[in-house]
Amino acid sequence: MTRAMTAATTAMLLAFGVSAEAAEIRVLSSNALKSALEEIAPQFEKASGHKVVFVWGAAVPLRGQIEKGEIFDASILNTPGIDALITQGKLDSATRTPLARSSVGVAVRKGAPKPDISTTEAFKTALRNAKSIAYVEQGASGIYLKELFVRLGIADELKSKIKLAPTAAAEFIARGEAEIGMTQISEILPIAGADLVGPLPADIQLYTSFAGANSAAAKQPDAGKAFLKFLVTPDTAKVMKAKGLEPAS
Repeated sequence: MTRAMTAATTAMLLAFGVSAEAAEIRVLSSNALKSALEEIAPQFEKASGHKVVFVWGAAVPLRGQIEKGEIFDASILNTPGIDALITQGKLDSATRTPLARSSVGVAVRKGAPKPDISTTEAFKTALRNAKSIAYVEQGASGIYLKELFVRLGIADELKSKIKLAPTAAAEFIARGEAEIGMTQISEILPIAGADLVGPLPADIQLYTSFAGANSAAAKQPDAGKAFLKFLVTPDTAKVMKAKGLEPAS
């Protein structure tokens, strides 16, 4: 897809009331949307004159930073996290914007054999046969996987194989630090050294919805609102899909 915005998107952005005065927007965002936002942000910057500065991370640590008083203008997190922070008064409820949904996938190092994960039983066998397994402990998918392994009755068998990735599980796999990795599909696709095996089987899949909202104490509230609205334009929806995300309807 071309990075150039359509005239319709530009007109829509102008309709959002973008200020003529350029501003720098500090955005705290989940890693799950990183590849999409890194392509979308320059389009927004070109049209608006604003500058977007991202702080990337896993869901739990980012939420903790906000709860501790982190200074920022907008945040993009899993929807439960956004809603909890709105309840706490940390985010502006009027700016809450549903953005996308993601699913968890399995990755191996580029060129490595891809195990069968077509069914839950096959997935369990693949994990039992793997020498090492990686995920990000404090990410939404990592939290879910720990519970899933218990539910599937394989947690004890896998315990010695688990290698916790510090941030990006797909990069961990690409470096050869584990044989199999699991994380959001949108975090696997951009990594050149990792291959997507496929999504988790449907009966054990985790779908994570993401939303954005302004900080209740945003220094650049208008620019933050314009950025969030830009993230749900038709052009940005195309980028989201290309990056393995399902745009919010």
